[in-house]
Amino acid sequence: MGEVFGSIWWLLVALGVLVTFHEFGHFWVARKMGVRVLRFSVGFGKPLWSRRGADGTEYVVAAIPLGGYVKMLDEREGEVAEDELSQAFNRQSVWARIAIVAAGPAFNLIFAVLAFWLMFMVGIPESRPVIGSVSGIAAEAGLEPGDEIVAVDDLDTRTWSHAILELVAHALDRDPTGVTVEDSNGIRSDHLLDLAALKPDFSEENTLEAIGIDPWRLEVPAIIGEVSDDSPAAAAGIYPGDRIVSIAGEEVGDWRSIGPLVQTHGGEGVPLPVTIDRGGVLVPLEVRPVKQSSGMFSSRLVLGVTNAELSAEQLATLERAAIILRLGPVDGLGAAVKETWRLTGSTLGLLGRMIMGKASVKNLSGPISIAQFANQSAALGLSNFLFFLAAISLSLGILNLLPIPVLDGGHLLYYLIELVKGSPVSEQTQIAGQYFGLIALASLMSLAFVNDILRLVG
Repeated sequence: MGEVFGSIWWLLVALGVLVTFHEFGHFWVARKMGVRVLRFSVGFGKPLWSRRGADGTEYVVAAIPLGGYVKMLDEREGEVAEDELSQAFNRQSVWARIAIVAAGPAFNLIFAVLAFWLMFMVGIPESRPVIGSVSGIAAEAGLEPGDEIVAVDDLDTRTWSHAILELVAHALDRDPTGVTVEDSNGIRSDHLLDLAALKPDFSEENTLEAIGIDPWRLEVPAIIGEVSDDSPAAAAGIYPGDRIVSIAGEEVGDWRSIGPLVQTHGGEGVPLPVTIDRGGVLVPLEVRPVKQSSGMFSSRLVLGVTNAELSAEQLATLERAAIILRLGPVDGLGAAVKETWRLTGSTLGLLGRMIMGKASVKNLSGPISIAQFANQSAALGLSNFLFFLAAISLSLGILNLLPIPVLDGGHLLYYLIELVKGSPVSEQTQIAGQYFGLIALASLMSLAFVNDILRLVG
């Protein structure tokens, strides 16, 4: 239940910040263009809070947080006094209207750059694309365990996220793809992945597996290093040096599997069967996990143990594969712009491939998935939450630029037509477009919501 509340809370925080910034873009440019703003609303529906500013604008926080709007003085929505006609939106030049409408998505782009910039200055944990094992296409191309993917088709891949984004795009297009790798001695070599050999029904979610690349993971034996005083493990009779063999009858492969098994089978204060190996003798025990806070609205069950020290070889590989990337203001800004450009290109590419049928529409995410991602990123720390905000802000900006009436992109399409034909699009056409846009948007949201449900039950 705590995870549910946490997801809802961080979804509201994320949407509140992003919607406010998006609508502020419309608001700020409209004011600069001399247009009178009647209402600035974060959310739709019944107002939960409202205040009229000295500028005459009504500022509102409404009940339904999935969006917002800026209502401007407009003759099409009511009578306008003669002395206020120059402040009406519909009386502005087509270029002024384009600037006002485009400002929302533009501010989403600006927000993404700022969020990435702050993320790099705070410091973000990065996982370098070091390969654990290879098979299939990757093995045929000559990739080897321990290689780090440093470039895909000459594009730098600093992290697994970068490498996967590039490989997914090429895999969907079935392109022969050049990959540059660096081994543990710093020696680089170029290889060609024959992605045309991919099975026709492969899922882009499992691109690495389909290519035959398994990311390197630190495999830590499930051996106890320390047992906290007054912990459930201490009370159950677990000692340093014990190896956890199974939890609730399920085999424990390595240290990473302990946490998920405790969450799955355990309950606070409820006996949990744990079998340990102590000097070659299997000892069955019962541990009563306790809850420990892991965020504002979330908690997890813990036993009160830590793993044994890593070997020198493990530490060396870990140091190579995982870093904390922290940059100064100047370098951070450059990296933020580059990250925004890369993610925008990847998002547009994936969207285009979905339209052409090369990528699955299962990639669309709705509010449930976004809420889960928000909660997970917030639990991982500020830098991860900033990355999440930047990525969602970019998606929101791109979504709003789609040429669908009722979205900013639909209005921009009308204005571009007006520039070409020399007169505004007729009211009948705009009304018909509104109906089409509502149906298209509802269909898109329904598809995303269905994807959310399938992810939950799948």
